[in-house]
Amino acid sequence: MSDIRADAPAAGTSTHRARRKRRLRDRDGILGSIMLLPAVAYLVFFVGYPLVLAIMYSFSDVTVGSSRFDFVGLRTFDTAIHDPTFPGVVAHTFVITAISQAIVVVLCTVLAFVLAADFHGKWFVRFLVLMPWTTPVALGAIIWLWMLDSIFTPFDWFAQHLGLLGAGEHLNMLGHSGLATGSVIAVQAWRTLPLATVIVLAGLSSIPRDIEEQSEVDGAGFWRRLFGIQLPLLAPIILVALLFGIVFTFTDMAVVFILTGGGPGNATQVLASWAFYKGINGGDLAVGAADALFMFPVLLGLAAVVLTMASRRRGD
Repeated sequence: MSDIRADAPAAGTSTHRARRKRRLRDRDGILGSIMLLPAVAYLVFFVGYPLVLAIMYSFSDVTVGSSRFDFVGLRTFDTAIHDPTFPGVVAHTFVITAISQAIVVVLCTVLAFVLAADFHGKWFVRFLVLMPWTTPVALGAIIWLWMLDSIFTPFDWFAQHLGLLGAGEHLNMLGHSGLATGSVIAVQAWRTLPLATVIVLAGLSSIPRDIEEQSEVDGAGFWRRLFGIQLPLLAPIILVALLFGIVFTFTDMAVVFILTGGGPGNATQVLASWAFYKGINGGDLAVGAADALFMFPVLLGLAAVVLTMASRRRGD
């Protein structure tokens, strides 16, 4: 009898502890913190630490072949800015990003409306649209490198059959500055189009059906519904898709590095690839870090502008 009485408080204590643990797990603040911990750890170790290191490098004279780490103030930024190639690199970065994302905005809107419709084989079309995003950037760039090769390109066959090239002539897509820039723009648009399409398609599916039905009852045609209802409601979503595309394109160096190597004659060099060539290939880590940091305020300002426009459009 005494053993049963002794075990009762122990059982009650264990039950109380179990209930207390269950209440702790059910609290939104604690559960949310636990769920966010992996993302926070990733941002700290793989984004925050490299960013702090790059800022420290940009104010120093550190190089690959030296262990010295002396702070030199803004001298590194002055060296990076006065490089004769730097203004062209900045211009190429903005031009490639702007043109490629303008193409993406138009095509992703069209594709979203197409994929929202019901037609036979829609799953296959969606598969083809999403394939560039699921393909690794390096692998996709290598495929395009082969397709744009001056000798083995399949575009030669089409150009010759259309009468644009004579016998023995070849398209030198990556050897001409204008064609090389156009090739980089096309590949960047091809790479970021699937994500933008998925974002706009999700926004299109969230438009209340009763609004479109009411507009049809009122006699609004396709174009009136498109420009009067659907596109204004999709504008904040399109701006978010545009922001993602700008960030991915502005900071990407893989496409340029694999396709053109920045050539011909630095005609396709962008800030990300230029920072790599100066910091890693050139051995000047300080100047490379300074070149890379020029992207940070630009992207921060663009993100603030785009998100402000999106919030205002949503508020309207």
